[in-house]
Order: sequence, then structure tokens, then C-alpha cells
Amino acid sequence: MDLGLKGKVVVVTGAAGIKGSIGETIVQHLAAEGAIPVIVCRNDRGYGYEKALQDQGIDALFIKTDLSDYKQIEQASKVIEKKYGRVDALINNVGVNDGVGLDASMEDFMYSVKLNMVSYFAMTKYCLPMIKKVKGNILNIGSKVALTGQGGTSGYAAAKGGVYGLTREWAVDLIKYGIRSNAIVIAESWTPAYDNWIKTLENGAEKLQAIVKKIPLENRMTMPAEIADQCLFTISEKSSHTTGQFITVDGGYVHLDRALLTE
Repeated sequence: MDLGLKGKVVVVTGAAGIKGSIGETIVQHLAAEGAIPVIVCRNDRGYGYEKALQDQGIDALFIKTDLSDYKQIEQASKVIEKKYGRVDALINNVGVNDGVGLDASMEDFMYSVKLNMVSYFAMTKYCLPMIKKVKGNILNIGSKVALTGQGGTSGYAAAKGGVYGLTREWAVDLIKYGIRSNAIVIAESWTPAYDNWIKTLENGAEKLQAIVKKIPLENRMTMPAEIADQCLFTISEKSSHTTGQFITVDGGYVHLDRALLTE
């Protein structure tokens, strides 16, 4: 299906993660659709991704940015404005489940919220004039942790809960401009970071098996490519009348009847 993303400027935050991470996978799928991916992230890995895409003849840009610093986000928006002058879609993707719980310092809690939620507000605020120019749209990447809780991660849970609130608020705020705002809810996704976490556990293989058995659809993890495909469909004109929605890509993990899990 042609999603009509060719030549569209799509900004993706936190997209210079490990190869195969959700943000990096979104960027690769955007490139395959002929879009112009703009990676905004603090990791120097982004320079390599930018070069690899440009070597393929793809117009791509990496802007090294500490997303916990709204001043740097404002500067990144100026770089985008100067080069492209518009943003057809903004995908706020950055997220670190950092384990900042009730025993953490106030400084750690505030940093978690700044990175995982305030960056969404700042990026949207500073890109909004460019989004308005072309009646673009906003897609926020969230987590099931904000809906189900996890334990030991108050900062991340609070931030992602706030992200869902902002998603609906912006859908209302921007409806007069024809700008859509949606969120993707992610649960158990087989990313490199997840793989690395499993490997740190003494009983990692057993833990992974226990998690997989609780995912109703096909008893398997959601793959980053499946999340990327949903993201691209949602920002495309194929989803032109969808706004204010929380779209859950999780094989039924969060919402379906636990009776499905009987062996």
C-alpha cells in the first residue's frame, strides 16, 4: 500500500537507539516509503544512521539533541525550519524506563519526567508552526506502564500517563487547524534493550517464556517492525479521520480476557 509519505518531512525523537530499536526501525520504514526522516536524539549513533541513509540517496538529517533540555529542543526546531521549513509529522518517540521509583531522589524523578514527557511538549511546541503550515500531525509513543503500572518506575509511569493526557489535549487544541494527535501504546516489544535486560536476569529464559505465554495473540512479543508499520499508517492520510486515539499494538496483552491464557 502506498501510504503517500513520499517527500514528507517526519521528525522522530529518540531515534538513534541501537539498530532494531523502535525509533531506528521507524526511521528505516519511513525511508523505505520515500519520506524524509529527521532524527532528533542525543546519541552519536545518529551520525552513522544519517550517513547510511544519505549514501542510499535518501534525504535524511540527524540533529544531536539532549531531549531533557528544552533549549536544545528549541535549537533543533530552528535547524529543521532552516532546512525544510515544514514538519509533515512529528513522532515523539523518546522513552527510557529508568526505574525511578519512590526511593529515588527528587532530582532523578524530575529528570525522568523531563526526558519522557516534557520533551514531548517542547518538541511539539517548537515544531507546531511548521506543522500548521502543512496541516501535519502528531504521534506520541506511549507505554502500557501508564495504564497498568509496573512497580519501581514512578517517573516513567507518570511521564507516560502525562503523554496520554497531552495527546488528547492537543487533539482538542489543534482540531481547528485540522491537525491530528494520536498515541501508540506499546507493551512487550522485542527490542535490543529488552533482549539486553533479559540477559541480565539469572533466570532470563524462564522469565521471557513466562511473559510470552501471557500475550494472547500467538504467544509472542510484538516486533518493532509491527509498531513502525502502525506508526506510518497512523501519520499517513490513510488515517485522515483518526485523532485523539490511543492505539494499542500489543497482541492483546493489556486489554483481552485473561481466560484466553488457559493452557
